Amino acid sequence: MGKTSETTSRRLINLTALCSVVAIVFVTIYWYRIGVFHDLASLHAYINSTGLIGPLIFILIQVVQVVIPIIPGGVSTAAGVILFGPWQGFLYNYIGIVIGSFINFFLARNYGKPFILHIVSEKVFDKYMAYAKNQQKFDTFFAIAIVAPVAPDDVLCLIAGLTHMKFKFFAWVIILGKPITIAVYSMSLVFGAHWLLHLFHR
Repeated sequence: MGKTSETTSRRLINLTALCSVVAIVFVTIYWYRIGVFHDLASLHAYINSTGLIGPLIFILIQVVQVVIPIIPGGVSTAAGVILFGPWQGFLYNYIGIVIGSFINFFLARNYGKPFILHIVSEKVFDKYMAYAKNQQKFDTFFAIAIVAPVAPDDVLCLIAGLTHMKFKFFAWVIILGKPITIAVYSMSLVFGAHWLLHLFHR
């Protein structure tokens, strides 16, 4: 990747992150003003009134937060359960996170280390690249880490794209492993989301 391409991609990432944050702030303020956060019934009624638009927007938000981590993934995952209920929330979380993970893999494979360093620090990059010296061991580590709720999944998906990992293996690990982490994040953070809703209600 040339210097011009690196500069352009960095600007694009920064612009996307800024626009996403601004959009989230404005939407939150708007929802607060129209009483969406009054209680869970109001929130669910509003989401249901959006038809397919609500789920599609949420899935897009999940894709963006995986590729450009502007908000903690666990928080957005729990938000999905609060907004859409346990089953639909799980499904929308799963779709968005899987798509975002695939995008990370292909971005890293096509644009390499310079692109990844736009997302994570060099210290973090070096830390996880150390696991990739042996491909077989890294594949095993990757599969275990994806299932572990505390692992930096998004970073590992980027690192995986730089290795010789086969996409078929990567895809199956993500497809089969992500439901476990999504379920754990949802259940552990959903109570925090309920607390935030009660806070808005005051």
